[in-house]
Amino acid sequence: MSKTETSARTPADAYPTSLQVAWFCLRSQPRHEHIAARHLSQMEDVEVFNPRIQYARPTRHGAIWMTESLFPNYLFARFNWQTGLNKVHYAPGISGIVHFGNKWPTIPDAAIEELKISLGRKEIHIISEVAPGDTVEIAGGTFHSLKALVTQVVPGKDRVVVLMDFLGRQTSVELGLNSVVKCGIGR
Repeated sequence: MSKTETSARTPADAYPTSLQVAWFCLRSQPRHEHIAARHLSQMEDVEVFNPRIQYARPTRHGAIWMTESLFPNYLFARFNWQTGLNKVHYAPGISGIVHFGNKWPTIPDAAIEELKISLGRKEIHIISEVAPGDTVEIAGGTFHSLKALVTQVVPGKDRVVVLMDFLGRQTSVELGLNSVVKCGIGR
């Protein structure tokens, strides 16, 4: 095959017929994963998977819940790339399909299934549980934005006991679970 013939190859030439329907990684426009997923899910013969996480973010008024893509700016779609490549590529919210030159990598069905099983039916992983030893940030109230160490979780009362440095000494304080946010989560 000459160099000219190689550069003119289409995705349909790059894989055997048995791989025409497969999972592909799509790049979305910034923070438009949910828009792209909604539009793609309305297309016939296109299956969409947009894994997300949900977590609490501290604010002056208390914790607020945020939902973001597990893989920012990326989602997955399963389709027949011979017939659906153009309609998926030009769907609202999509900036492109991940490819390397004339190679269009697919994601194994088993990898997508494993992700789906770990995330559950709603495709959202909720990060909310705090445990003794976790560092948390206090959201709202007098101690807003102070860091503390969880020493005890009181599940029946939805409360935690935290150890914090306040006015030069360590103090133990009992707070509601909704007023603490686990550190190191989010953008």
